[in-house]
Amino acid sequence: MGIYNCEDTLEEAVHCIINQTYSNWELIMCDDCSTDNTLKIANMLAKKDGRIKVIKNDKNLTLAPTLNKCLKLAKGKYIARMDGDDICSNDRFEKELKFLENNSEYALVSCNMDLFDKDGIYKTIFYLSKPSKQDFIKTSQFCHAGCMLRTEVMKKLDGYSEALNKQRVEDYDLWVRLYTNNFKGYNLQESLYAMRDDRNALHRRTLKNRINESRVKFEVCKNFNLSFKYYIWIIVPILKWIIPSFFYRIVHKN
Repeated sequence: MGIYNCEDTLEEAVHCIINQTYSNWELIMCDDCSTDNTLKIANMLAKKDGRIKVIKNDKNLTLAPTLNKCLKLAKGKYIARMDGDDICSNDRFEKELKFLENNSEYALVSCNMDLFDKDGIYKTIFYLSKPSKQDFIKTSQFCHAGCMLRTEVMKKLDGYSEALNKQRVEDYDLWVRLYTNNFKGYNLQESLYAMRDDRNALHRRTLKNRINESRVKFEVCKNFNLSFKYYIWIIVPILKWIIPSFFYRIVHKN
């Protein structure tokens, strides 16, 4: 878990892990130079539960390098993700672990994802159970923060890309590299994860982020040898940035 300025939500997120029906886990939190009480709260939680370890960056590194620092310390057979402002079901680990233990052909498992704000859940994102390579041209095919992967596969892929042109799409890039290396993933057809997603989340999607997303879509076309008709999807992220924010907010929420 990479944490940054999430003092109001961190305890709830961590308690989702503490309350898991599967208890043989370690939680590594890396603070990316928060300017609020996030680090203080994280240290308090670590004092109460020996399975929690807290580290911090000397300077703000952004998400991908922060997660890679966590990966270097992880000892488990599997890597699960979680964000400091989200929640998940208490049996998420148990169900994802059981799937990977019983299906050795898959390197990754994730699930459907609910979106919620202060008024509750307003949308559920449904993912294909077995996405194909061409499906990645439309969008990322896995809920990142709700996923579980085999540690050996993450090491083979050298973790997350820290390139500037992969910022905010480090998960999308990871899935493309995973499938490029002939690994594959599966989505459980139930919502085991919920992302806190309000109006501010839309404002973080800058033109730079949209361009980075377009770059990943280009790599999808190139790496998977897709036909020319799929290349039109490369400009979709730019179009999303161009349309008025109020209109995009309505489409996003409904």
